[in-house]
Amino acid sequence: MLGAIGVVYGDIGTSPLYAMKESFIGPHPMEVDPLHIFGVLSLIFWSLMLIVTVKYVVVAMRADNRGEGGSLALLALIQRSLPGRKWTASLVTMGVLATCLFYGDAMITPAISVLSAVEGLTVVEASLQPLVIPISIGILVGLFLVQARGTAKVGAIFGPVVLVYFAVLAVLGVLNIMNHLAILGALSPTWAIKFFFYNPKLAFLAMGSVFLAVTGAETLYADMGHFGRRAIGWSWLGLVYPCLMLNYLGQGALLLSNPAAVENPFFLMAPEWARLPLVGIATLATIIASQAVISGAFSVTHQAVQLGFLPRLKTLHTSAKAAGQIYIPAVNWTLLAMIILLVIGFQQSTSLASAYGIAVTGTMLITTVMLGFLVFQVWNWNRVLSALIIGTFALVDGIYFASNITKIPDGGWFPLVVAAVSFTVLTTWATGRALLRRALDESSVPLEVFVKSASSAFRARGTSVFMSSSADGIPAALLHNLKHNQVVHQRVIILTVKVEGVPHIDTENRIETRDVGSGFYRVILHYGFMEEVDIPGDLMRVKDAGGPFDMMTTSFFLGRQKLIACKDKPGMALWRERLFGWMLKSSESAMEFFRLPINRVIELGSQVRI
Repeated sequence: MLGAIGVVYGDIGTSPLYAMKESFIGPHPMEVDPLHIFGVLSLIFWSLMLIVTVKYVVVAMRADNRGEGGSLALLALIQRSLPGRKWTASLVTMGVLATCLFYGDAMITPAISVLSAVEGLTVVEASLQPLVIPISIGILVGLFLVQARGTAKVGAIFGPVVLVYFAVLAVLGVLNIMNHLAILGALSPTWAIKFFFYNPKLAFLAMGSVFLAVTGAETLYADMGHFGRRAIGWSWLGLVYPCLMLNYLGQGALLLSNPAAVENPFFLMAPEWARLPLVGIATLATIIASQAVISGAFSVTHQAVQLGFLPRLKTLHTSAKAAGQIYIPAVNWTLLAMIILLVIGFQQSTSLASAYGIAVTGTMLITTVMLGFLVFQVWNWNRVLSALIIGTFALVDGIYFASNITKIPDGGWFPLVVAAVSFTVLTTWATGRALLRRALDESSVPLEVFVKSASSAFRARGTSVFMSSSADGIPAALLHNLKHNQVVHQRVIILTVKVEGVPHIDTENRIETRDVGSGFYRVILHYGFMEEVDIPGDLMRVKDAGGPFDMMTTSFFLGRQKLIACKDKPGMALWRERLFGWMLKSSESAMEFFRLPINRVIELGSQVRI
């Protein structure tokens, strides 16, 4: 629970820094009077109840893919449970789109969180305003610079720091609530209803800012594999939710007494002497929130690579004990560059808040649709109960999504552009791989036929391992080797790495072998999408493919294709084929990705038209 508090709740825990403020002075400002204060607080309370507590803690976290959560894990779970259905392609598209929207969220979260915390300096001393941007950028650069070192050591202090932060939230809230105990009445849903009856249009538009209190809820589900459903659920119900609501109610009580405090109610809740320390603890909390999102971006990218939606990317392991602690340089520096552009471009957390929300609501809406498929098609719950539950989630998510769409001209376009670019990249790679595999299969021959034709070739001593993307047919590298070198080894392994739609594969189910005869063997290594591929290590455990493996007498043959984009073959648009060709050329070497011994690898190139 302490670990979950430190990592999972950093994002939603920093929402009090800006959610109440943006609800009143955001893109659609409204009067700071009792009706609006009570109405906004009621919306926040019931949004957290329905979206976080009911949707994620009670329902979504039941949908674990062998302990793992998140959009891609949920997609893999449905595909495994319902293979070959006609709507599978639509589900895959939604899962990929949710992943792309996450990247937009991953860029905005560190920028708005750190900016909103550092802006607290202007509450302490207005003349410090010119330092907000430089300090924020300095903190963000420092955070990304240490990513290569890993989060194992820093993570040890995350829990206690965030625990202190939530305690501070609760104490500040209680101190202000004591001045206006009537504010507790905002927990009644009648105030949200009154708000909508009084001014339906303004209440609808306000929901775009109220939703900022819920951002980070998706993290509960995505990080389930790290901490478990019970730890996340109990820490939310027992600590995080009460502390958040006490703080929001405290801000409401402050606004009842002093409407002018709406400029920054979070920091103005504290006595003057405590504001500078509050800036410090809030900044630490936002750094932790940013770290959680950055680590999530690494994990999501790793899953996308394993599931075939992205090319191989250089991935470094930062912990010898925790396999999930990884560092992907390309993702790290891309995120940093985009976040700095966001800070410089938007200047203030208020401006960034307009860009925030649409990506999160889009992801939540997609998750609801996918949960609907799971509830109706896989779990086979009672139809009436399922329709009531999923219908409620869809209604709430739909209203919030529609409200956030109104913020597109004010900055909401940014995460949509990021999602569109990411979606193009992911779908281009997945489609290009399918076209490339089809082109290679056209020139392939059945393994049994090849074995007969190769029986008269000279047999060199040792073992050759030919990597094949398909579990059928002959890899192009093997055909070229026989054609040009007129030789095959005494033992030939045609090896395929297959990533399954589950997070982890049991060791006894890892290896699949088939003796084709004449010293030829088909070997398939099965991995989960959260696991790392280690071909030499797993080959050492192969016992029924011609005896033990000696890496000093084993050669690995890799095929490297040069793509030729052409108009005369059906496939993708020419510009997408060229994009795929660039991605193929820029992807990490298979030798490094599969952890093959450097001095035992031979690459054979070929040209392929798609």
